[in-house]
Formats: sequence, C-alpha cells, structure tokens
Amino acid sequence: MPNDELMPIGAFAQRSGLTSSALRFYADSGLLPPAEVDPVSGYRYYSTDQVARATALRQLRELAMPLAAVEAVLGSGADEASRLLDEHVAKVVGDAAAVQQKAAVIKSALGNAPGLPIAVVKGPVLADAVEQVLTAAAYEPGMPALAGLRIEAGHEGVTLTATDRYRLSTRTLVPAEPPSQTWAGTVNGDELRAAVAASRRSPLVRLEAVSNGIWFRVADREDRHCRLLPEAFPDYRLMLASLGEVTTRATVSKDLLLRALEEHPGERIGLHVADHGVSVMSADAGRPDFPLPATAAGQALQIWFELTTLYPAVSTAIGPDVLLDLRGHDQPVTIRSADRGDLTTLAMPIKSDHSA
Repeated sequence: MPNDELMPIGAFAQRSGLTSSALRFYADSGLLPPAEVDPVSGYRYYSTDQVARATALRQLRELAMPLAAVEAVLGSGADEASRLLDEHVAKVVGDAAAVQQKAAVIKSALGNAPGLPIAVVKGPVLADAVEQVLTAAAYEPGMPALAGLRIEAGHEGVTLTATDRYRLSTRTLVPAEPPSQTWAGTVNGDELRAAVAASRRSPLVRLEAVSNGIWFRVADREDRHCRLLPEAFPDYRLMLASLGEVTTRATVSKDLLLRALEEHPGERIGLHVADHGVSVMSADAGRPDFPLPATAAGQALQIWFELTTLYPAVSTAIGPDVLLDLRGHDQPVTIRSADRGDLTTLAMPIKSDHSA
C-alpha cells in the first residue's frame, strides 16, 4: 500500500489540472511516471513533489509544444528552458503567418475578382514609413483599430496614419507612379510589418486592394496580403482641423533633443521654449535643465509630457531637425520633420501638476 505522502491518481489529477487519462499517457511516454504503482491492482500513486512538474507539463502542452520539446524544457535549466520556449513560440507565430498568407491566396482565387490598383511606391521608402508611423499604434481592449494603420491613396500621394490616442503620426509618400484610384482602409498592423519587411529590398511595390484586404505585390518575390480591420478608424482629420492656432514655434536638432531626453532621469519631461532656445526640464527642482540651441518665435511656453509619449514622437522624425508647433501648455504639440517626404506627429501633454 502507498504511504501517507502519496495521493491516488484522481486526487493528483485535480491538483495538477490534468485528467487521469492524460496522466496515464504521460506516464507511459516517460514524461511523468507515477511515484508508485500498486503491484496487485495496478493503481497509480503520485507524490506531492510531482505537482510542480505536472503543472509545468500541462502548461507547455497548452502551448501545443511537442512531447520531445516538453521533455527538453523540463530537463533544462532556466536559461535554456527560456530559449526553447522562445524558439517554439517563434515557430508557432511563423506557421500562423504562413497559414494566413495561404488562406489569403485561396480566398483571392475563390473570389476570382481582380484587385483594384492603388499606387506604386518604392519598397525601402514604404518600409521605413510604416515602421515610423506604426510606433504610434497601440493594442487597446475594445479598440482594435488603434493597432492598425490607416492607408489613404489620393491625388496628392499615399498617406499613412496611426494613433494610440496619446500620439498620432501621419506621413505622406510621393508614389513612384501617380495613384490610379482613391482608396482608404485600415490595415492589420502586425501583418503590415511583416509585409513591408519582405518588400524592403524591392525597388517598387504595387499596392492592390481587394474586398477583404490589400496586396503588396513585388517583382521576383512572393506577394504579401494584409487584412483590413472592419472597425472605424478615429477621425484624425477632424482632430487636426480643430487644433488651435500655433502660438509658439521652435526648431531644434533631433539628435540633441533625443540625447537630452535619454539623459533625463525622470518619467516626465518639461520643455521650456523661449527666445534663447529650448530647455529640457525635470520635475525635480534640484536637477539642472538641459539647454539646447534652437530657433524660437512666439510666446514663451512651458509644457510637460510623459517620456513614453515624447521620446518616440521625436525619435521617428525623418530629418536632422524637428519643428515644434505649440498652442499652449495644455494643447497637443505638433512635431514635424521633412526629409524624403514629410512626417507629422501629434503628442498629447500632461497637466502642469504632472497628472496625466
């Protein structure tokens, strides 16, 4: 008979979250043999020391990890187990992306309808622009459109826009060939990153719209498909149109401003703009300001931001300088830059008492 420290398979199943049949399977496969088997009845007993291994085994199998990989993880130290987990997740994600692409090809064939040509853009320029603008995207529960990127093709060019409600980034690309149609749609951000990464080495990318998404077609490479998000994208044009008049304007070196933000010790950043230039301030009165050479015009102004809002807005600027358009201490600031196109980012400040 088993001793008092052992539990029958049914009780162990409840403790570990595995069914009795699963425990028999893992015992027979050698992953989790019972601590003791009754020689007469064949009934299996497990020790309390085995609960942790059984729980880890269940969690790994919930990730669809093969038995051989599970055995390797359970037999490894923390660092190696972490590496094996990352390797498995990367494979699952890659397989899912491949399935999505194959499904898109099948759906396109089933529809048997030609796509709508939108525009032709340079591959590396498109890839850079998508990476820059998507820094303003975010995953918000109940608001999936914020994780996407709005693509709008018109007579002036192709405009890319993303927002997380605290930042808004928009960039207009001059296409290699004039847009043949006007078109607008919100594209899945994750799929878009993968699509443009594959087209970075392609001189030209042809954008082609279909009913459920958009194709990125390149010569001598596999075409990539991105799904459209059905949810409405925020009316950012109305928001931009409703901004107040610019009262203060400053031009500052992007690199110098980034360096000051990187060296800043706090989570909240203050900017003081006056005739002499721009100073980066700390909420801690005992810490010195970082004065930066700049050209400024208009009213002297002090404005505060979360570092997580201001830094990416500056870091994605595409030229050597950034132009700050300010409208008051409690109004959004527009961060503009221009080089191989234009990039405009809107950053929301925090209140002067440092509350968001």
